[in-house]
Formats: sequence, structure tokens, C-alpha cells
Amino acid sequence: GGSARAFASGAIDPLARNIGISAHIDSGKTTLTERILFYTGRIHEIHEVRGKDGVGAKMDSMELEREKGITIQSAATYCKWKDSNVNIIDTPGHVDFTIEVERALRVLDGAILVLCSVGGVQSQSITVDRQMRRYGVPRLCFVNKCDRTGADPWRVLEQVRSKLKLNAAAVHVPIGLEDKHDGVVDLVRNEAVTFSGPNGSDIKIGPVPESLAPLVKRKRKELIETVAEVDETLGEIFLMGDEPSVEGLKGAIRRATVAKTFAPLFMGSAFKNRGVQLLLDGVVDYLPAPHEVDNVALDLDKEEAPVVLKTDPKAPLVGLAFKLEEGRFGQLTYLRIYQGTIAKGATIVNTSTGKKIKVPRLVRMHSEEMEDVNEAKAGEIVALFGVDCKSGDTFAEPGTNVAMTSMRVPEPVMSLAVAPKSRAESANFSKALSRFQREDPTFKVRLDEESGQTIISGMGELHLDIYVERMRREYKCEVDVGEPRVNYRECITAKASFDYLHKKQSGGSGQYGRVVGYVEPLSEEELKALNASSSSGNESDKTNNIVFENGIIGNAISPGYILACDKGFKEAAQTGGLIGHPVEGMRVVLTDGASHAVDSSEMAFKLAALSAFRQVYDKAKPKILEPVMQVEITVPSEFQGTVIGNVNRRKGTIQDSVAEGDDVIITCVVPLKNMFGYSTELRSMTQGKGEFTMEYFQHQPVSQDVQAELCAEYGKTRKAAAA
Repeated sequence: GGSARAFASGAIDPLARNIGISAHIDSGKTTLTERILFYTGRIHEIHEVRGKDGVGAKMDSMELEREKGITIQSAATYCKWKDSNVNIIDTPGHVDFTIEVERALRVLDGAILVLCSVGGVQSQSITVDRQMRRYGVPRLCFVNKCDRTGADPWRVLEQVRSKLKLNAAAVHVPIGLEDKHDGVVDLVRNEAVTFSGPNGSDIKIGPVPESLAPLVKRKRKELIETVAEVDETLGEIFLMGDEPSVEGLKGAIRRATVAKTFAPLFMGSAFKNRGVQLLLDGVVDYLPAPHEVDNVALDLDKEEAPVVLKTDPKAPLVGLAFKLEEGRFGQLTYLRIYQGTIAKGATIVNTSTGKKIKVPRLVRMHSEEMEDVNEAKAGEIVALFGVDCKSGDTFAEPGTNVAMTSMRVPEPVMSLAVAPKSRAESANFSKALSRFQREDPTFKVRLDEESGQTIISGMGELHLDIYVERMRREYKCEVDVGEPRVNYRECITAKASFDYLHKKQSGGSGQYGRVVGYVEPLSEEELKALNASSSSGNESDKTNNIVFENGIIGNAISPGYILACDKGFKEAAQTGGLIGHPVEGMRVVLTDGASHAVDSSEMAFKLAALSAFRQVYDKAKPKILEPVMQVEITVPSEFQGTVIGNVNRRKGTIQDSVAEGDDVIITCVVPLKNMFGYSTELRSMTQGKGEFTMEYFQHQPVSQDVQAELCAEYGKTRKAAAA
């Protein structure tokens, strides 16, 4: 396609389009993409999503995606429609993968929001729409599955207006619905388009059928009115009472769509091959070219001041690595170029690390296959090989120090303990984890110091399951998945005194040490002060707020041994007497003691302190503390009652609930162990429209019955371990 370009080689292709197709799960998005690839001549036969024929849809190139019939990674594909070069980014439609959707939207210039003619505007459509708004993406709506029983595109249009608050109007009227769906009437050109032939590629254009004439007339008037409200040129023609020309109407729809003040609604059925070609025309007619969209970068030399990028091939290069994939030849980096030109062999800088690299090889992607290219201009999407970077890094020409806005990364909300089943697989296990972390910023891995387990955390249960599954598939690494774990602590609630003598005579020098004193809980003010001072220091010297004081007057214990006592008490506090978790917030005061001229040693005092702590611990009325989370839940207001009731059942305390638009934001505090499985339950309670975030708040005492239960459990495991 490079030679047949009629326009000057230096200019940006005015017909280029970067679009995303995003939608609710199961509204037929991947099928639509598949058809688009078929009509643009990229693939020569059509396959369905759930790979019954063993091939699966072209865009779902991971084994796992074919099996589950859902799209996880946004594959970027290049295709040509008439004279336009179109890059399509297929985005996942499931809440757990929203980071993939956000990443894709960052890169697009326009999007197609696919809606199901039966399901209408579903929860994920609302989430996706919210994200499109945040990144300012102009959109077309496509009502898919008009061939299904119960199809009602007009009801969907109403929902788009009421739920998504979009200024929308139909540009099509369907010719027949459900099994009689043959095609659509194009309201802009005022003509009927029907599709026939085995793959719907024979298009017949004719006059509007008599039976539909009144409806078509009404809907066309509605379309012109809706656009006239937001477009001045068309508004003037409309006020004069003149009939706008086809070109005039098309121009107005395009201006309004690019300005994000209007969203045209297309109709059809991808599965039955109806209306897809017209949607492609719509992409070219109404969605913006790369140079019609403002892209803003942050100037790193000027404290991230915003800079508007020029879509000019001669300007300095700026590109964003928005996706990484581990291919057969090492890491593949998808790059969207916003400004300038990237050429094979040129030198570019990664602005987040400052590393310079040479461009080894540039390719254009088609889901899995690729074609080599020598250079790519602003507005194009290409992939690089063998470049080491993280997703979200910006590449620029040396001397240009800007970053495309840092993408918002939500905090992970759910953790699991994982371990490889056999020793032999541990190399693959760590390889897999480090790669997933590079590819997906919402996936975190850490080693838990207290339990020695590897903990993975992510955006939800499905998210983590898929990674465990991918380890099994791609790295042949069987993984043991633990129960989601909670880290308890212990504390004391009363003052208690100790007097302990440790002595041992066994020929030669024995051991002798006596410690006398008391333990008491720290007050809240002291704890706050301690936390403030220790959080500024490094983490490792934090011994859970155990304060040791030497209150001995005179030299009952020689000063050299005091340190040993300190060590002994702090070591003892690492494992509490109730359930073996660390003890926190305690002061130990030494008031007296005795040492022996010959038999005392540091070891003797350390052991004396250890035993004194064990002896006094039960007298100090110990309690178990559990981590409590601050949870923020966003749900449509009609579900407020159900959700609050559920929080109360989970022993949570509601702090606040504020209405914001149609949504309610509920803030509450809930024990972490009662939050497991919450994301799934919230989704089913709110038809998938609820979102929640949670972060650690503090440790709070558990109730008496829970404490008894935990202690009994701990006793059992101790016995089992001893046996």
C-alpha cells in the first residue's frame, strides 16, 4: 500500500484511522472485528469466537482466550478499507482487565462502542464509556445482534441517551429484525442497503421500502435535528428550512462526532454479516484522523508541564509503548507514534529510564503475524523487537524529554499465596512472575516475610486465576494456590509483672541470670509517635513497636548484660503466645535483677528474658488484632440498600455514603478476612455495575468468639507439628 499513496509523502495520511472496539462481554465484539478483517481482505475465511472449528477468531490469539471465548489482550491489527489504513485495537470487555482497556484507549483516536440489541447498555458498557470520557475518545455506537430474538435497537438508543448521557441519534433504520433482518436503511443517503451471498459481501442498494417510509422520514428528521443542535453550519441550513445535501449532512455529523458532542448509532449483525461494511464506511466518514486529535505530553524538564504534540512527521519523535508481549523472538513492544517518524536503525531514548537504544526491527502487527516496515510516521502503530521496557514508557528522540501522561494504575484488591508444585519448576515460576509484572502494572508480586510465601495480588479473582492458568500453559509450571491469607498481630491489654531466675549448674561455669520488672501496653499517643518516627526510617529496624526500658537503679545487673535482656524480650515478642503471630505495642521495663560473678553470661540473660516473657504473657490479658480495610464502593443508587446490607453482614461499619450523579459512593471499614470473594458478590448484586477499592486501614482487636476459635485452631496445628 506504500506506493499507491497519492498525497505528498511528508504529510500525514488524512484517511488513516486508529480505532478501538470496546464493549460489554458477549456483545459480539470479537466477531465484529473478525468480519471487519474479512471484508478488508485480511483473512480469507471466517471463524467463530469459541473455537469449535479448532481455529477460533483471529484476534484471540492466546490459547486461553479461545477456550474461554473472551478476549484478554488487546491485539492490534492493521487493515485497509477502500483507501484508508485502519488500525484496530481489540480490547477486553471484562472488569478485571480494565487496565488493558484503559491502555488501549490511550492509544486510539476514536472508538466503536458495541452494544447488544437485546442486552442494551450493560454494566461494562457504562465502565468503558466512563473510561472513554476520561481519555476524550470520540465514538460511534454499533447495535449488534439485530438478528437475535427480542432485538430492539430503538430501546438501546434510548438507553444510550439516558444511561450513557450521550447525544445520540440513529443513522440507520433496520430492515426487518430478528430472523427477518436483511439490512438497513442508510438515513444519510436515504437508501436501503441489503446484504446477500454466503458472507454478506453482495451489497444491493435500492429505494426505501414503502412499509418503512414513514418511520424513515421521522428518524431522518430526528437525526438532522439532533446534529443541528450541536453543529452551527447544519443549524443554519435547518433554520432556513432547507434540506441539507448528503455531503453537508455527512460533514456535520463528522464535525460533531470529532468534537465529542454527538454519537451516531449504526445497526446490524456481525454474525449474520449485515451492516459491517457500512460501519467501516462510518469509521472513515465520521471518526477523526490522527492529526485531528489533540495529544498532550508532559514535559519532564519543566516539572511535567503539559505540551501539545504536533502530528508532524518532521517534528521530533514521541511514541508510547502501550503493550508488551512475549513473542517467539523475545519481547515485542507495541508503540503508538504521536509525533515525528521512527525509522529502522535510528536511535531513540526511553524517557523514563534515560536509556538510549537503536531501533532493531519495526513490524506491523496482525494479531500474531507481522510484516516488516522500514519507517512509521506519526499516527501509526507499530511493534518493536528486542527492546527492554515496561508498558507505559515513552520513547523519544534524544534531546526531547517528555512523557505521555502516566496512565492511572488502580491498586490491586485481592491477594493469593502461590508456590510451584515442584522444585524443578521454580526457575520458570519466577520467570513467569517477573514477565507478568512487566506486562501488567496492576499485577503485583511480593514475598511475605512473616509466612515466607510468594503473594500475588491483582484486580480480582478472575484476573489472578488467569495468571495462574497462564503459568500452567505458557510456562508448563504447575502452581499450588493457597487460601487468600490474612496477617494477624497480637497485643497485651494489661500491666503484669515478672520475676524470673534462670540458672543451670552442670560442672564448670553454669548459667545464671535473674530479671525482675513489668510489661504494659503502650498508650495510643505513644504508638502514633513511634509510627511516625519509624515510618520515615527503613522498614527492617521496626520491631513492631516493642519498647525496652532499663529502670534499674545501681548495678544489680552489670550494664553489659542489659543489651542481652533487650534482645531476649524483642525476640520473644516475635511469636506471641496466642497464635504465634508477632506482638506489638508493648513496653518492657526492667526494675531489678541479679547476676553471678562467675556463671552469668549474655546467653544466660537472653534466655532469662525469653522465659520471663512467656511466663508473664498470659497474665497481661493478650488479644488478637486483625487487619481492617478502608473500602470505597461505587454503585448505582438503586443498589444502595442491598450493598449496605451486605457490608453489615460482613461485619463492616459504614462511615459515609455520598450521591454522585446516578451513583452512590459508600465508604466503610471491613475486616480483611470478610472481604474475600467480595468482588464476585458485588458484581452479582449490582448486575456488574459496582466497583470497589480497598486499602489497609489499621489492625483492630477481634471479638472474643473469633479469638477463641483462632487459638483453638493454632493449638491444633501446633500439636500436629509436634507429632
